[in-house]
Amino acid sequence: MTGAEEFTPESERVMRTLRDQIIEGTRAPGSRLVEREIAQELGVSRLPVRDALRDLAGEGLVTPRPRTWAVVREFTPSDIADLGEVRSALEVLGFRLAAQRRTRAGLARLRAHLDAELDAAAQGDGTRARNAAADFHETVTDLADNALLSELNETLGSRMRWLLGQHDDFGAVADEHEELYRAIEARDVRRVEELTQRHLATSEVEAVAHQRCRPVQTPR
Repeated sequence: MTGAEEFTPESERVMRTLRDQIIEGTRAPGSRLVEREIAQELGVSRLPVRDALRDLAGEGLVTPRPRTWAVVREFTPSDIADLGEVRSALEVLGFRLAAQRRTRAGLARLRAHLDAELDAAAQGDGTRARNAAADFHETVTDLADNALLSELNETLGSRMRWLLGQHDDFGAVADEHEELYRAIEARDVRRVEELTQRHLATSEVEAVAHQRCRPVQTPR
């Protein structure tokens, strides 16, 4: 019902835009986020930008600076290792539970994200492939049907989505997701656990390689 659509505060719209740009790499790690400049760019006042930057700092994507600016967070190798350890614990559990509890409707959603990822990978569309891959992982969490697991993923969601985007071999990642989908569909828990561990190892290698290839930004 279009008449019943919820109003989205301006600060939330700004936050979503900035979050997507950070996760997709449009705003590079270390780049400045100046309230005045962002407000002019997005055609809003400075107040919603200020609120958005505060919220993004809470999500772990932005590092505040004095007064009216911030920088896009630069994740260190130690940060990535910490995220990887937490991701490993959550995803092994999530994929296992998804294999045990998946529903027909849930599988259909998972298949849709996978098909979108495979198509994007074949087209060489990195942004779309990364987004579909992250959607695949989030849907697996939904299929796990564990409220506490969902809460933990919500808390870490932006940082995990950033981590999931740190790869360039879109075809290989999509192929691994295809194997995981088939194992979940078959309720093959042992196979799912094996594939998840392999997938995590691939992701760690890709994240390190991706970080080494990006140019370093120096905020001024």
